[in-house]
Amino acid sequence: MKVLCVAEKNSIAKAVSQTLGGGNCNARDSGYMYVKNYDFSFDGFPFAQGTGSCQVTMTSVAGHLTGIDFPNERYGWGKCRIDELFDAPINEVFDKNQKKIADNIRKEARNANFLMIWTDCDREGEYIGWEISREASKNNSRLTSNQIYRAVFSHLERRHIIDAARRPQRLDMGSVNAVGTRMEIDLRAGVTFTRLLTETMRNKVSANTMGNSQHNNNNRRKDVSTVISYGTCQFPTLGFVVDRFERIRNFIAEEFWYIQLEIESSENGMTAFAWERGNLFDRLTVFTFYENCIELAGNRAKVVDVKSRPTSKYRPLPLTTVELQKNCARFLKMNAKQSLDAAEKLYQKGFISYPRTETDTFPKNMNLRSLIEKQAQLGQEGRSVWANYAEQLISSSPGSNKFKTPRSGSHDDKAHPPIHPIISLGRQANLSRVEHQVYEYVTRHFLACCSEDAKGQSTTLTLDWGGERFTATGLVVLERNFLEVYPWAKWETTKRLPQLEINQECQISKARMKSGSTSPPKPMTESELIMLMDANGIGTDATIAEHIEKIQTRNYVRSEKVGKETYLQPTTLGVALVHGFEAIGLEDSFAKPFQRREMEVELKQICEGLRTKNQVVDDIVNKYRRYWAKTNGSKTTLLQVYDRVKASMS
Repeated sequence: MKVLCVAEKNSIAKAVSQTLGGGNCNARDSGYMYVKNYDFSFDGFPFAQGTGSCQVTMTSVAGHLTGIDFPNERYGWGKCRIDELFDAPINEVFDKNQKKIADNIRKEARNANFLMIWTDCDREGEYIGWEISREASKNNSRLTSNQIYRAVFSHLERRHIIDAARRPQRLDMGSVNAVGTRMEIDLRAGVTFTRLLTETMRNKVSANTMGNSQHNNNNRRKDVSTVISYGTCQFPTLGFVVDRFERIRNFIAEEFWYIQLEIESSENGMTAFAWERGNLFDRLTVFTFYENCIELAGNRAKVVDVKSRPTSKYRPLPLTTVELQKNCARFLKMNAKQSLDAAEKLYQKGFISYPRTETDTFPKNMNLRSLIEKQAQLGQEGRSVWANYAEQLISSSPGSNKFKTPRSGSHDDKAHPPIHPIISLGRQANLSRVEHQVYEYVTRHFLACCSEDAKGQSTTLTLDWGGERFTATGLVVLERNFLEVYPWAKWETTKRLPQLEINQECQISKARMKSGSTSPPKPMTESELIMLMDANGIGTDATIAEHIEKIQTRNYVRSEKVGKETYLQPTTLGVALVHGFEAIGLEDSFAKPFQRREMEVELKQICEGLRTKNQVVDDIVNKYRRYWAKTNGSKTTLLQVYDRVKASMS
């Protein structure tokens, strides 16, 4: 019995082959230098029970096996009216490397009795698995849907991989159709608007401004050096950055006033009490309150409330892809693409679980203690500074066992658990600096999830001064717990409050009426942009980094380092594109997240079987057909907006 297994990447194919083959596998060339064929024997596939050991060949693709595009001879740039592309046929295309990989799959599938897909367990992985199954079936009519299976796995730990081989499932055609829908819509919308924007604005935008950006080969005519591209996720992402930029640029500071009291004690020095009314924007009103308090109470205040209560700082929720990217940007100062690329490599090397997940709840039957034990094993060797903490978490000594079941979030994609470490870093771990940083973050986050919340005592004093209330709050941290292993969360003991009792009168050291002014928001950070995209359904947890990277390579946004922080600032072209679509009445469809969010909802409905691919494609493409007609009739407006923006930003 012969079984062909195909993974999404060669590193996964190699790791799975080593596991299933018990370390005994032979590697062969495939015809493509980055893909190998691994031959071994395995007895355990349920679909081959009673046949003894199967002869297995495991190979891989390198991401998508095919692409889609319009026929260039009829629909290339300049060969047709742009709006014809909304109805033009779409061809499946291979680049030269994809062709080599497809040839290898067809060759290896020729004598196979079964095909088993080992692509990533997400929507994109299902689609790639479907691409593989079509190629494999071309040379083997026996490989019908009944002979095609897919492995469900989230990391490369040995027992998990063997279990995945023994419990195969079927490809999810709902996910396949959802990805196919998204690809067709992105192609039709992206190419039509890219060509329209480029032909409208290329004389306004210099080639030097745009650099070498281009949409794809079929979108780029030989004499066009400036391509102004459009993407259904790209523009809403740009819109967030431009919105923040305009809020800063149009900000007008307002002066405000407030009252502050200070009480001095011999043991704690000076303590400031804040006015419960906060900041008011009318000076005369605040002055009236201030004068009234002085007249009624002079320099004496009365303690009207003393509250002391236990408080906690919660440990983090289990780690999702979005949180990983957001926190690596915030804490480690690396961009989303860097962190996700490093996490992918760590997964392929077997150090962490699958890094593309929306789930923030660990399965109840998952053995978390065994994962902590692996982090504690290298404590004596001093290989990780968190090993001793891991040992304390699961120690059997009285009072030392501090393990707690992680908190449960509200998201579960039913595909992968939260991101967590699989094995600890050994002496021979060959990791780059960025990979090491991401691994350390993932591990510390996981250990923090399995720890107790930090505990403290919070005290609030409330004073009455002439009928107005003033408060001061202090904190004493009693048990740091997860904070010991998670240095990015700050929670510190504050200066102690004066020892005052309820109804006690105290003397005011200083009572001042003070002023300040409102401050503009800060420019957009990548961490904030990730949160906005996630909250508004722009892209998926796995593609957010790609969209942020794209608006920078398109020269719509640039990064700007100020001190230790890096901000995202829109370029003249980026601002002009957003305001141009606003001027023609399409801001809700382009620079705002609503259109893309609706599309994601419809893709989910395809996965759930509530709508078909054709229904969703027809619905959304017809919308873009109307948007295109409106934009095509408003070219002059787009050019005028560009001139105004350029003048205002020069």
